Amino acid sequence: MSRDDLFSIAPGAAPADAGAPESGAERHQPLAARMRPRDLGEFVGQAHILGPGQLLRRAIEADRIQSLIFYGPPGTGKTSLAQIIARQTRNKFERLSGVESNVADMRRVLAAAANRLANKHQSTILFIDEIHRFNKAQQDVLLPDVETGVVRLIGATTHNPFFFVNSPLVSRSQIFELRPLAEAALLELLQRALADPERGLGYLKVQAEEAALRHLAKLSDGDARKALNALEIAVLTTAPEADGVIRLDLAVAEQSIQKKAVVYDDEDAHYDTISAFIKSMRGSDPDATLYWLAKMIHAGEDPRFIARRIVIHAAEDVGLADPMALVLANAAFQAAEFIGWPEARIPLAEAAIYIATAHKSNRALLAIDAALEDVATGRTLAVPEHLREAGYRGAQRLGRGEGYQYAHDHPGHFVVQDYLGAHKRYYEPTEQGVEKKIKDRLAHWRALQVQAQARDPEAKG
Repeated sequence: MSRDDLFSIAPGAAPADAGAPESGAERHQPLAARMRPRDLGEFVGQAHILGPGQLLRRAIEADRIQSLIFYGPPGTGKTSLAQIIARQTRNKFERLSGVESNVADMRRVLAAAANRLANKHQSTILFIDEIHRFNKAQQDVLLPDVETGVVRLIGATTHNPFFFVNSPLVSRSQIFELRPLAEAALLELLQRALADPERGLGYLKVQAEEAALRHLAKLSDGDARKALNALEIAVLTTAPEADGVIRLDLAVAEQSIQKKAVVYDDEDAHYDTISAFIKSMRGSDPDATLYWLAKMIHAGEDPRFIARRIVIHAAEDVGLADPMALVLANAAFQAAEFIGWPEARIPLAEAAIYIATAHKSNRALLAIDAALEDVATGRTLAVPEHLREAGYRGAQRLGRGEGYQYAHDHPGHFVVQDYLGAHKRYYEPTEQGVEKKIKDRLAHWRALQVQAQARDPEAKG
């Protein structure tokens, strides 16, 4: 074979290593590798970047791809998407690993790409898996050839590239985030793998219960590779019955993904469990709270969903009896979103225990709802003249702000003053926790208002 042949591409053929169809002889490869999508039509998920009319899809279809960085959790399709791009744009596909490849490997691939572009006018897509593993010097080697277009770089990383990839590379690349696959998308992949006789498991007689497939999809945490690996284990380790059929039930699925199914799949169980969780926190039972939390974690619930309920509960049921509850709940939300499972269980448990054992008050909720009801159904109150904005030219001539008293100029940083133009009472604090101090302070201020009104019956407060 001539040197030119090394870089040639036959009409209608796919570039090397770009996801060619698998044959029966290649069934030794893992199912996840065999089922890689061959084109955008087979690609599942990531509609936010690959849906009709989305930027990345338009760029691929128009062959206007420059350098890209894909980031997201494992099994979301970063490698598969790079291979699809190479196939569709008819570029040479080269792959390096941020873990295994060194500078010599990089220079060899870059030199071949330059030669290919000069002699065959064929561009090269250089896919670098785990690009964040390259040190600064290695990443810098790429810069000249990326900048001149010798290669079209596609980097893949599980880390935010703005933090873990050199800024010169980031600035020369378009960044696309790939998200965990939805349960429905994973279920589609599993069903496709069972039906495909060429690349999948369709050459076998397999009957899979829907509950078993849904369990695999749910417990895979949005990871297609994990779901397909579990399916393959389930099928290949289950003996056929007398009729030659391999039957996959829920018990087999549980063993294959090493996690017991919890009755949580239907909407009733889902909402009943979160209801029990919230009511246990409201009822100040930390042990029940932890059990329902554990059930949701085990069932693969989205940590953000749990965290949102904890934040809402902290505001609604703890309120000002312990203002730190909302602070801790929000911190747990941010931590859970940042670290994900399994570590997210720790800040979520901390927040849930704190809230379950905290003093409780729903008076802030009742107060705002009462005020909202008053605004919706009562007479609309005008802003008193002394409270109106007075910082613009002509405000004095209109009497805006006249008579306003600055609270910090008075003892205790409080002055009796009409702030509403009507007598309304919405907030009535309890004697729970911090709210007792608020109640005492508010009682003192309200007493001063009563005294002032007694001295001046015309005064409002």
